[in-house]
Amino acid sequence: MSCARVAGPLYAIIGLVAGVLLAVASLVGAMAGQNGAGMGGAMLGLSAIFVLPVVYGVLGVVGALLSAWIYNVLAGAVGGIEVDVE
Repeated sequence: MSCARVAGPLYAIIGLVAGVLLAVASLVGAMAGQNGAGMGGAMLGLSAIFVLPVVYGVLGVVGALLSAWIYNVLAGAVGGIEVDVE
């Protein structure tokens, strides 16, 4: 569970960065359009700032939970990872 608590905010930040980049790209495309043809794309890009962090965060938590569970099952079966420090 601690793996998912770290992965959720991390992936949400990645989603925020992706949302901002998508919003900037869509706004540039809307400015290049003629007669307001790109306003739908601009609104979609601006909504990405709010939607992508949530989606990335949820998928990050689910992916981290699944990955950690698979690792724990396999580590129990084969012995896990052993690190020797001298």
